[in-house]
Amino acid sequence: MKLRTPLCDLLGIEVPIIQAGMGWDKEGMTTPPDLVAAVSNAGGLGCIGGSSIRPEVIRERIRAVRKLTDRPFGVDITLPKMEDVKIPDPDEVHKEIEEKYPRHAKFTDELIPKLGLAPQPPDRKSWVKTPKATREQLKVILEEEVPILIIGLGDTAEVVPLAHERGIKVMALAGAVKHALSHARKGADVIIAQGYEAGGHTGTIGNFPLVPQIVDAVRPKPVVVAGGICDGRGVAAALALGAVGVWCGTAFLVSKECGINPVYKKQILTGSSEDFVRTAYTSGHFARHYRSQVIQAWMNSGLDAMPTPYQGNAMDEIRRAAEAADRVDLLHVPGGQVAGMLSEENSARPAKEIVERMVEEAAQILNNIRSRYVGA
Repeated sequence: MKLRTPLCDLLGIEVPIIQAGMGWDKEGMTTPPDLVAAVSNAGGLGCIGGSSIRPEVIRERIRAVRKLTDRPFGVDITLPKMEDVKIPDPDEVHKEIEEKYPRHAKFTDELIPKLGLAPQPPDRKSWVKTPKATREQLKVILEEEVPILIIGLGDTAEVVPLAHERGIKVMALAGAVKHALSHARKGADVIIAQGYEAGGHTGTIGNFPLVPQIVDAVRPKPVVVAGGICDGRGVAAALALGAVGVWCGTAFLVSKECGINPVYKKQILTGSSEDFVRTAYTSGHFARHYRSQVIQAWMNSGLDAMPTPYQGNAMDEIRRAAEAADRVDLLHVPGGQVAGMLSEENSARPAKEIVERMVEEAAQILNNIRSRYVGA
């Protein structure tokens, strides 16, 4: 069965399924080139999650995807509000944390041995995201003339004209009507309405009330739904709410092509919806992650999260210690509440199959609804 919406014509794709550009890891393995290309080759839109990886690695990933597909794909980055550090070096930022946030520094220093880990020096994945670094990420994407740029967090005022000059379309995530209106007024081509149930950075409004409000507010601008979608039922519901496509992340984290650690895949496949909690402890901005031992420790600490990039730097210290001890189970995968719908049955499915099943199920559901419930 076919499922085509105006989004397909706008983006040059065949089906309105977009693989979210998840960028929480520092090597880009959440959305490796194989996954991005597989989704695009299946007729959807694959996206590189570039937020957490160095600009030069983003360039490598873009060129690798181009070797695997000649179809449209995107790159997702974030442009969050953040404090500028004195020196963008992990060790120097640790010193700043000791000066500005001594209680947080003490908590981190004590948590690492409490977990049975030993502190580790910065590794090749360690870096500090600063305002300058985000501009370097954007510069790479513009230079490579990626077909689609997605802004997952932050203001689009500066980005849209720069992208449009190069023929690049811009999609922007919004967790509230006011954010959607802001992106629309600044010229974003597609608004992604992301509900509370979504993984990664997300807001406080569920999709059922959020999506219709955003659809009405930005009409005729196309709207895509993010959060709580892993099968054709979610796709059909999104279309019924007035959207023209879906943005799916967690479902693709357990795909065959995704490069995350098997421990993280297990967290998604065995975790319940309640196991994925929304906190600011991973980066300084609210996001939904698996409730790992580290996340729970921060939640029990009584400390508010530090602003970006300090909180992310503290979590990177814990990451290095855990990985050195081969204890990634202490850490956390970002994921949505839809993880509760996924099981071992979903493990290692090819991305192509995930896309095709979503389309077939959605088309069948829409046809069944029409035949069962729509009268003459």
